[in-house]
Amino acid sequence: MADLHTTNLCAEIISTHFGPLASKVASILLSRGRLTLPQLARFTSLKPRLVRNILLVLIQQNIVWHANSETDGSGEEVLEFNVEECLMRLHFGAFVYQAEELFGVAGGEIIQLVLDHGKLTSPRILQSLNAAATSFLPSEDKTPVVYSQALYKLVSLRYLKPSTVSSHISPRDKRIQYEAEEKAKISGFPTSKQLREAKETVDARFKMEEAETEKIGLKRKAKSQLPSTKKRKATSTKEDDGTVVDETVYFRVNFDKFNIHTRNALIEKAVQERYNPGAALVVRAILKITEETQHSVADIRSDPLSVSNIILHLNSEEDEATLTSGLIQSKSKSAGSCVKEYLGILSSADNPTPTGRAGAFLEFSSKGKGGGSGKVQVLFDVVARRLKRQVLEGVARERHGLEGVRVIRLLMDTGKLDEKQISKNVMMPLKDVRPLLSALSASSLVSIIEVPKSADRNPTRMFYLWQVDIPKAFSHILNVLYKTLYNISARRQAEREDPTLVAVLNKRERSDVSVDVEGLLSQHEKEVLKAWEEKEQKLSILEGRVEESVFIVRELGRAVGSLED
Repeated sequence: MADLHTTNLCAEIISTHFGPLASKVASILLSRGRLTLPQLARFTSLKPRLVRNILLVLIQQNIVWHANSETDGSGEEVLEFNVEECLMRLHFGAFVYQAEELFGVAGGEIIQLVLDHGKLTSPRILQSLNAAATSFLPSEDKTPVVYSQALYKLVSLRYLKPSTVSSHISPRDKRIQYEAEEKAKISGFPTSKQLREAKETVDARFKMEEAETEKIGLKRKAKSQLPSTKKRKATSTKEDDGTVVDETVYFRVNFDKFNIHTRNALIEKAVQERYNPGAALVVRAILKITEETQHSVADIRSDPLSVSNIILHLNSEEDEATLTSGLIQSKSKSAGSCVKEYLGILSSADNPTPTGRAGAFLEFSSKGKGGGSGKVQVLFDVVARRLKRQVLEGVARERHGLEGVRVIRLLMDTGKLDEKQISKNVMMPLKDVRPLLSALSASSLVSIIEVPKSADRNPTRMFYLWQVDIPKAFSHILNVLYKTLYNISARRQAEREDPTLVAVLNKRERSDVSVDVEGLLSQHEKEVLKAWEEKEQKLSILEGRVEESVFIVRELGRAVGSLED
């Protein structure tokens, strides 16, 4: 079951995408947990046939899990809401935009079609796109060959992943089942070592299933479809390597692959804010070269990369000008020397202390084995930890001012302290520190720990220490961000329901008015339309900033687990 703010946000998303009846079904699943179809029909007061049709749509869109309940021995099918899949619908526009940037218009249309339908087979994708292309004027970027090539690239690069039967089952259910199977193999009372080994076996089983699923999307060509040896030597595309897209497999969008680009953009932005465009250019080159080997935002670091590869990637005159302008040096230095200096700065080579390593973006060894060039790796976990901390400090600054940030930084750097030690270190009187700690505790940013002096746990004989409980703090921040997103959506909907605005929007959509909007709308109607566009732009900007914070807290948190080391 989800909390109140998450439930409201998911219900609002479902209502926007599928209507109020589907939102009602989603709200019941979110508030009551997993239910059977008769229970769901009873709680929603809807007809079972209507509930069944709604569930079919939500299952097709990967928003609802379904499995057979074995707890009571009845084997009745139960349904559970997939919160993460629902919240990802907020980023669908960004996914289509990224696909267009990476694979052209054809790639963006394929991603948009799959997102609209949840999952599709390759013949259905190509059939729908080719039918839509023939209804308009023919174009070079909208031909069957272009669509098939874009589809092959999306599948081979894992932007589209197979949808199997097991993907409709909750991962938690599968883990419980696998752990029960491993524990059943243990005779007698299991020891802690045996339980740990069982969990490791389950983790390995999950990884093996994921690896097997990734191999499903492509298959070998038939011998009659293979080109001649001369043609295979002449062509160097991956599609001519003897594999084609499997026509029987259903494909869905792999959100992790698109989230990688969002994470890389955040890292590049953080580098530019801290240093300059030259340093950001070096990091962008490293991330671009290692992009194909980045599989998930849960990756701790990128693959090792040689300095020579980075220099070869930055060989244009524009890149050299950007690199040299960011360093105070003579312009006679080469681009290779500039890149090595930037790598030293980004890896905090001049500060080999824990503080320096915590502020680094890269790990760079100036010399490799045998005296060769060193290797470079982007530290995704370190950067994610720093970005999450910035979000935490930003919330403390907004609610409690600079004094709250000073207390948060002190507790995160030193650990647990009592109020007297906090007062001494932040240089504030005790009478001001006490209400500040109470306010921070009310916001779930800090927590108190009781350390008894004696076995009777008498409150008068206890140490009361303050600390930053990382999981609790970020859980509260995430709930507040969800509440903000819901309020933004509700505000936008309320603004759209204004009768005057509705009349103007309906008039603008008329065929005769859409030809000459400026000439056929009155001055008052233009002012109403302009005011609405300004409000919508402000709400969209605010929504984008909040979604960025949500991505940092929720998605980048997978690479670090927590900020505690």
